[in-house]
Amino acid sequence: MVENTNQNYGTLFLVPGTLDFGCDEQIPIAHVLPIKTLQVASELGYWICENSKTLRAYLKRVGEVCPLVQPIQQINIQELAHQIHKKGDHSGQSRSSQKSDIAQLLKPALEGHSMGLASEAGMPAVADPGSSVVRAAHALNIAVVPLVGPSSILMALSAFGLNGQSFAFVGYVPHESIALAKRLKELESIALRSEQTQLIIETPYRNNALFKSLLSNLNSNTRVGISLGLTMSQMKNACKSVADWKRMGFELPQNLPVVFAIGI
Repeated sequence: MVENTNQNYGTLFLVPGTLDFGCDEQIPIAHVLPIKTLQVASELGYWICENSKTLRAYLKRVGEVCPLVQPIQQINIQELAHQIHKKGDHSGQSRSSQKSDIAQLLKPALEGHSMGLASEAGMPAVADPGSSVVRAAHALNIAVVPLVGPSSILMALSAFGLNGQSFAFVGYVPHESIALAKRLKELESIALRSEQTQLIIETPYRNNALFKSLLSNLNSNTRVGISLGLTMSQMKNACKSVADWKRMGFELPQNLPVVFAIGI
């Protein structure tokens, strides 16, 4: 395990998860996470996460490859505040109001115990909560070490054939039709003007609604990428013009995560 340069503190490890959260198919964990990541995860007795039930299920899968150093029931698991899930932990208001609470989560690291930060899928603090924990760790001089694992955003970007030198991940877009149309046209304008690829995510059951909105609001020559079910057997990566997608009449499944892209 990587040691903290401060001998008195533990290390905060950013531990990636699989990308199959909420899906019917469960990927063999050793297929998507390197052995070193699994080994580090198996040695950690202190965790910060989105949901303790999800983390315990994840640790059970880790333990099938690398035996856990202690039983799951004895592992100290702390959940991020519900407000962070609702409003994110990157805004100035969240930072100021929750600073002391976040620092308290890191108390084990200050006492010399290494900790893990995990989200429900992929990399913590990227399109998921956790950035406030990382920020607090830096403020407390706790070493932060990201471990190797899947990031759906970068995997999708590499599969689209769009501009990978300049891109923006914009997260979720509005659901109300007028606001959604306005936002999609704004993102298209950025992509066309600057050649910067725009990446979007959505809750799986809204995938098809967003896809149809992309096709109905964007120019016929604008390219739309979809990357669904990454790392799973149903994985599909495609990037076509709006006109070509319309000719295909393609429908997206409602039970798989999708990364969307707008580009040229």
